[in-house]
Amino acid sequence: MASFTERELDCMAVLWERGPSTVAEVREALADSLAYTTVLTVLRTLEAKGHVGHEVVGKAHRYLPLVAREAAGSSALGRIVDKIFGGSRELLLAHLVEGQGVTDDEIRNLRRVLNERLKGREAP
Repeated sequence: MASFTERELDCMAVLWERGPSTVAEVREALADSLAYTTVLTVLRTLEAKGHVGHEVVGKAHRYLPLVAREAAGSSALGRIVDKIFGGSRELLLAHLVEGQGVTDDEIRNLRRVLNERLKGREAP
């Protein structure tokens, strides 16, 4: 299961968006102004954890994600449900749609997704 610190997740987001990138490219794409060596350390830590790999291109290393964004999202969401909502997916959903700026169209789309999920579980 992929588990990321906030800074690791920031670097992963860059790699998911841009694809294989050098340390300098990741650093440039980050919202925070971090030292080159800090970004390098984060990427090396991610590599040690098996979340990214690298390829050598000339003198530079291009880092690439080895974990899909969806897998990381599922893992992070599972931790949020367990730690913040006491394992209750219902509380998470209620929190998402109450007072979070969710539009009526988004609620209708959520309803459609939930209805499709229910149809898939019904016995023939």
